Amino acid sequence: MPTPREPVWSLDGAPRVAPRLTPGLHVVATPIGNLRDITIRALDTLAAADAILAEDTRVTQRLLSHYGIRAQVRRFDAHAAPAARAAIVADLKAGAALALVSDAGTPLLSDPGAELVREATDAGVVVVALPGPSALLAALASAGVPADRFFFEGFLPPKSGDRRRRIRELAATPGALVFYEAPHRVEETLEDLEAVLGDRPAATARELTKLHETILRGGLASLRAATREAPTRGEYVLIVGGPVDGAAAEADVDGLLRQAMAAMSVKDAAAVVAAEVGLPRREVYARALRLQAG
Repeated sequence: MPTPREPVWSLDGAPRVAPRLTPGLHVVATPIGNLRDITIRALDTLAAADAILAEDTRVTQRLLSHYGIRAQVRRFDAHAAPAARAAIVADLKAGAALALVSDAGTPLLSDPGAELVREATDAGVVVVALPGPSALLAALASAGVPADRFFFEGFLPPKSGDRRRRIRELAATPGALVFYEAPHRVEETLEDLEAVLGDRPAATARELTKLHETILRGGLASLRAATREAPTRGEYVLIVGGPVDGAAAEADVDGLLRQAMAAMSVKDAAAVVAAEVGLPRREVYARALRLQAG
């Protein structure tokens, strides 16, 4: 166990002594960009924890230094071995108060930690969640896309074929779809989303809460064109509107058919689109013939 230290942190030069922390695993949300987006409770917890389990210790140290927190920081990332988790659980069972953080936002959302939380709860350890910043929720709040219901997928597969297959599986999900994506792959992902889902309303968000925060809204086609000129930095959150019914859904299929028919025969285009949208090939082929006839 670490040597006891004074649980102190400061805000704008004013010091504060954090209260004693209850033993257990404290899952702490940290800023996704702006360092002032953190709760008083989170700062108290980080200052009073026996140790902080961090995805990248350098990133966490910047946050701690900003608030004058001197704490033991231990690396805990996606590559942590089962033996490392076992050692942490042993410390927790012995009465340690540990804080778990990711590089940014709320732990366990596309971040490591789920296995540790499961093993800690299985061992009878108290797990406490400290809510706070989340790129997912910040993007949903500002996107302008209806999101009373949504499905969070995280990162799609890196290869286009696998990515399109997964998008097809999600196409009928009743609500908005939310993805994380790396900047170097975002244009390709938007292209695949449009090819499978049609030109649904969507939004892209990058550098959230930072100086160069950028949120773009529009159809998937226009967003794909816009990202082509965007800086290749800052992880993206992609939000795609849910499926539509009736004439609008038919228009999506017609748009896919027109796009495919520009590059291949009517028969081949119908086969490709039928596979992408999950409709019978005969039905899509009849629609393609009607479009061709004008």
